[in-house]
Amino acid sequence: MKINKVVVAYSGGLDTSVIIKWLKETYNSEVIAFCADLGQEDDGQAVRKKALATGASKAYVVDLREEFVKDYVFPMLRANAVYEGTYLLGTSIARPLISKKQIEIATKEKADAVSHGATGKGNDQVRFELSYYALKPDIKVIAPWREWDLDSRESLIKYAKKHGIAVPVTKAKPYSMDRNLFHISYEGGILEDPWAEPPENMFTLSVSPEKAPAKALSLEIGYRDGNPVSIDGKKMSPANLLKKLNTIAGKHGIGRMDLVENRFVGMKARGVYETPGGTVLHSAHRAVESITMDRELLHLRDSLIPKYAELVYYGFWFSPERQALQSLIDEAQKGVTGTVRLKLYKGNCIVTGRKSPKSLYSQELATFESEKVYDQKDAEGFIKLNALRLKVHKLKNG
Repeated sequence: MKINKVVVAYSGGLDTSVIIKWLKETYNSEVIAFCADLGQEDDGQAVRKKALATGASKAYVVDLREEFVKDYVFPMLRANAVYEGTYLLGTSIARPLISKKQIEIATKEKADAVSHGATGKGNDQVRFELSYYALKPDIKVIAPWREWDLDSRESLIKYAKKHGIAVPVTKAKPYSMDRNLFHISYEGGILEDPWAEPPENMFTLSVSPEKAPAKALSLEIGYRDGNPVSIDGKKMSPANLLKKLNTIAGKHGIGRMDLVENRFVGMKARGVYETPGGTVLHSAHRAVESITMDRELLHLRDSLIPKYAELVYYGFWFSPERQALQSLIDEAQKGVTGTVRLKLYKGNCIVTGRKSPKSLYSQELATFESEKVYDQKDAEGFIKLNALRLKVHKLKNG
């Protein structure tokens, strides 16, 4: 396969640092590096310089933080998406945006191919490539991990040292990290044993609950049509709001998750995650929905959560079925507006109040005190009608 020019999704980490050199050696092609700034706190200029020093002809570093949160994280949060009951999809949701921008650069640069550093065992290869093909069906894809003979991180480290490529991973820190504004994931190496407790010094965004403040913090999050728009009354942009919540919640030990998940490619894998701000937003969103959404609409949306989360996890963000689900979910979010009060305390996020100008909650109807709106005698017929089939079942079957 003749490749004249390739755009590689570049992070400056071990895999992608090696990939630039390997692509040039293997395909004798021009390599353009693209780094998406999704809030990973890297030095963009340093990443650009490293890419050029490693052999890239050009290096794009694009600030996508606001787009990431507004157009990817928030739509997912409107859906309350959770994979397998635990995972908040922090890595999964970043891949479609990286792919979209990578394809845009490939089109602009008239590149033949795109490349990524995902391994042949993981989910990310699927997420990247499904997105590539959905956006540009004729694009060529180079997945080095499925081609080269570098079969371990140790062999990549040796290759990097041989070619004078500086890499952040060493044998003393044998686990990989992926960070963005929504979360940090840790996997591989010492974490591959599902019985091994993660080392405390590994965590970045949060303190342990044991070391969190002994005094609870109360805060209020404002919502408009399903999206968080303010903290304690102060309006903030999507990215700034999430960043602020990460700091606040992380100080109180919130958002750590340790799970064994089912990868799309068929194997189980252990991952450890930190999602402090996202954990708070999940709780807050549920609370404002509880007083603003119709019961049957809420239950219908909830029945779609596993499918929606699966689509995000598997890499089908740009699929027609995800887009159709999103339309339904966003229609259901109209009127999910209000304020939620939460208490953060030693790893716990506790809802302590909710209010909304769109509230469907009626204190007059819900009260146990005397009232004239709801006739309690009406419940007798309601119960008997619902019990009819149960009676018939018992009479027929004993």
